Amino acid sequence: MRKHILPSGRSLCARLAVLLCGILVSICFTGCHGSKETIAFVTPEEFDTSRNYEITFWAKNDTNKAQTLIYEKAIADFQALYPNISVNLRLYTDYVKLYNDVITNIATATTPNVCITYPDHVATYMTGENVMVPLDDLFADEKYGLGGSEVRFDSVTQQEIIPQFLKECKIGQYHYAIPYMRSTEACYINKTYVEAMGYTIPEQLTWDFIWEVSDAAMAKDAEGNYLVNGQKVMIPFIYKSTDNMMIQLLRQSGADYSTPDGDILIFNDTTKAFLYEISSHVKKGAFSTFKISSYPGNFLNAGQCLFAIDSTAGATWMGSEAPLSDIHESKVVQFETVVKPIPQVDPEHPQMISQGPSICIFNKEDPQEVLASWLFAQYMLTNDVQIAYSETEGYVPVTSRAQNSAEYLDYLNRIGEDDAHYTIKIQAARILLDNVGYTFTTPVFNGSASLRDAAGQLIEDTCKSTRRKETIDEAYMAKLYDNVTSLYRLGEANASTAGKKDLGPLPGMAIALLVVLGMTWVFILLYMLSNHIKIRKNKKEH
Repeated sequence: MRKHILPSGRSLCARLAVLLCGILVSICFTGCHGSKETIAFVTPEEFDTSRNYEITFWAKNDTNKAQTLIYEKAIADFQALYPNISVNLRLYTDYVKLYNDVITNIATATTPNVCITYPDHVATYMTGENVMVPLDDLFADEKYGLGGSEVRFDSVTQQEIIPQFLKECKIGQYHYAIPYMRSTEACYINKTYVEAMGYTIPEQLTWDFIWEVSDAAMAKDAEGNYLVNGQKVMIPFIYKSTDNMMIQLLRQSGADYSTPDGDILIFNDTTKAFLYEISSHVKKGAFSTFKISSYPGNFLNAGQCLFAIDSTAGATWMGSEAPLSDIHESKVVQFETVVKPIPQVDPEHPQMISQGPSICIFNKEDPQEVLASWLFAQYMLTNDVQIAYSETEGYVPVTSRAQNSAEYLDYLNRIGEDDAHYTIKIQAARILLDNVGYTFTTPVFNGSASLRDAAGQLIEDTCKSTRRKETIDEAYMAKLYDNVTSLYRLGEANASTAGKKDLGPLPGMAIALLVVLGMTWVFILLYMLSNHIKIRKNKKEH
């Protein structure tokens, strides 16, 4: 009897310990980190052409009818190659609306098949259960991958996608999107007015130059008209995307923004210094933003702005001869427009953001449907689509094949011929083409979209408060940091006053794990104690 009780008890304890530890480890890996497991997509050996597929494609077109026609032509041409794949197009004029609709549809498992989006948004989509398709295996598939032997069109190879653009689509270890178009930001300048003020535009703009000229442009005559334009309205410097403004200022200064792992570092002394600087110029009336004053191109074209910073993709709206100007022709003022890269902190080491739409694919139960979606997404990288779309605005094709094609080079060389070859549009595109090596992208992670919004909110709130004549001091900055952190749920302490990230209280899952672990060991000890008592009792009886 003694030979069976002790070994049996130890064996059971060991089995229980292993079992419970296994459960704990399983829970840790599936629940602790708040992320979903990535399941690689297995490409079918053959695409089943005997079946019909209906896929949905959500895209943004910037209210540009030419872009809509390009989407429609791309779909028609693709369906001619694959008559068993029907592509339903749904257009959006706002990326925020598109993003919100995707988030809503994830919850109901009704996501589109293919979507024009941004990598920051993809990182948020990935918090759903196996929502996104990791594309690396599809890239490399010999039959249906990039440059695949069974693809019915002249598919580009992975090596032909500009590496800097493709890198932006990598989240963690995998690519979850392919780049579609790329742009950067540019400064559109009313050269006529700037030179009339006695200034010479430098080869490379600096922030100091922009601020100096903008402040000087606030001079008025005795009747309250601005000397530079003779009008009652003048906002010398307007920035369209204040999130990009803050991100680029930090990058140019070598200051922190975030880590690739998602640590939020933006709330620092450099950010605060920028906000004080911006506030000082807002106080003089020399600076405003799109959200406060409206589209910078409208003010530029009306002679009411000297420096309008916007995407190179917005070039067709900029200048006296802009083909897509949004203001009535009677309000347009004639002036010479110059387009330059954005101002720099250090002109010797320029830094500018790379941005633009990408294409992602949503997972579905049917791998054949996913493969059909991939074929269409891949088709959007062909020269016909890339070149046609890039010519609508100041976008740049994302493949070396398109950029180096005779057709695209001819387009660039015909600068100024007509509206299709609008000088400012082609000059804006060249800014990115000539400076790809100086571009950068921000880290992509779940929450990076919120951080980007927060970066812009810091500037927007500071500008609004300054206009309301609030006191902009240390107390204001501390409150601003707290408010923006809370608004965008960044979960980050003020990095300018706290030297490290505030991790906050333990998550509920972690607390539960600790409780279960403690109870497990208590149970094991009690069980062993019970066995020990039984053994001693048996010894006494025998």
